[in-house]
Amino acid sequence: MSPPLTASRPQRVYVPGDSGALSVGADQVARSLEIEAQRRGLPIELVRNGSRGLYWVEPLVEVATPAGRMAYGPVRAQDVPDLFAAGFLSGEPHRLGHGLTALMPYLAGQERLTFARVGLTDPLSLEDYQAHGGFAGLTRAIGLEPAQIVQEVTDSGLRGRGGAAFPTGIKWATVRAAPLAPKYVVCNADEGDSGTFSDRMLMEGDPYCLIEGTTIAALAVGATQGYIYSRSEYPHAFRIMETAIARARAAGFLGPDLLGSGRTFELELRMGAGAYICGEETAMLESLEGRPGLVRFKPPLPAIAGLFGRPTVINNAMSLASVPIILAQGAAFYRDYGVGRSHGTLPFQLAGNIRHGGLVEKAFGLTLNEMLYDYGGGSASGRPIRAVQVGGPLGAYVPESQFDIPLDYEAYVKIGAMIGHGGIVAFDDTVDMARMARYAMEFCAHESCGKCTPCRIGSRRGVEVIDRIIAGQARAANLALLESLCDTMLNGSLCALGGMAPYPVQSALRHFPEDFKRST
Repeated sequence: MSPPLTASRPQRVYVPGDSGALSVGADQVARSLEIEAQRRGLPIELVRNGSRGLYWVEPLVEVATPAGRMAYGPVRAQDVPDLFAAGFLSGEPHRLGHGLTALMPYLAGQERLTFARVGLTDPLSLEDYQAHGGFAGLTRAIGLEPAQIVQEVTDSGLRGRGGAAFPTGIKWATVRAAPLAPKYVVCNADEGDSGTFSDRMLMEGDPYCLIEGTTIAALAVGATQGYIYSRSEYPHAFRIMETAIARARAAGFLGPDLLGSGRTFELELRMGAGAYICGEETAMLESLEGRPGLVRFKPPLPAIAGLFGRPTVINNAMSLASVPIILAQGAAFYRDYGVGRSHGTLPFQLAGNIRHGGLVEKAFGLTLNEMLYDYGGGSASGRPIRAVQVGGPLGAYVPESQFDIPLDYEAYVKIGAMIGHGGIVAFDDTVDMARMARYAMEFCAHESCGKCTPCRIGSRRGVEVIDRIIAGQARAANLALLESLCDTMLNGSLCALGGMAPYPVQSALRHFPEDFKRST
């Protein structure tokens, strides 16, 4: 909270510097605020925070008042004079006002652990980060033995947030026990799934969280070098991470004498060239080593022979960003969120035909109905939501009859689906699911690295077979052929790209067979 506006103390105003907000004019709004404040002789302190994740009201301008931060949005540059005239610097009502930001229903119902600081702080301010609990986990980790750090993460129940949901503690323990040196930590921030943006939002809104989590992983396994592998499509996030890494190193949170502990950890940022396959861990390693992104045969696993043939922890950004709060608050604190074996929270991302698109961090166990209607507000078109693709372009299409199944790893495996990176893409009742199945195969054909035949050739033949089905040619025979082809890809592909491309196809066939019987 801030004291009342005075001539000597500027009023703090927050305007997101997040890519999503920038795309709808946040920079112009920030400039207009500065100009109008100067014209009226009202001192303001403009803070470019991360996005709160309410993308339908971006740019969301917040003002610090004695009662708390008040929200206004979506604000356009032309709205700024009217906001000043209404007294928004004191939190007065306005047609764009939403009251206290923390009480907005979309935010109030969330459990923000990983995203606790995003939107609250200046992303590049180390002081702000520490004032909101930052580096508490790293400070504790430095006082623990590596095995104790690994045990804490194991006991928390944290599982990989990138797709496979493999227990993080087991992966770390394997690398810690590996005899070879040096060891590496690689953060996979190559967020290529359609409808996902949590990695980008975190890198732009709380970059030190990712740095802290990666550093804790290094302490746990004895690594001295780490890499964050990001995407060419995220230039703004890349610049912010670069600056954050430089500032963290200058302040002693990275480098040859980590917080005076005598331990070394260096962290570097790398940008991929836009290949979806480089989200697969071994293809990413090939890219990091300067070669084309082709999938490696396994075994050996990267935990034994990863980057440059050395033991390597590979975790996705959301996994590593979950680590600081686990170390700061303890394993039990994190483990008590969620259901069954799905512990903690996941930042779900709502996209597609949805009224209130954005990010919702919730504990595992809520349902798609809650996500789509309580948070998403239903479809943007106003029509019924017919299908939802969960887990990216390789995720299954979930029909309305399964919208009440809890969002947890095991429950989704039982229905032939996956939660993956938490992407949720909604489609209304006008969607043609046969064409969506075709798109899944086409996507696989386009993004395949080409190393294995089931993916390289199978996906192309899959597009051709679905085209014949859509055209009504020998439908029964081609449907049987498509099922056989999916089985070959599922069981014969070298990695998850070819191995999971059948998921959306088979789910569309299973739940929406009528769409494959239509004539052109």
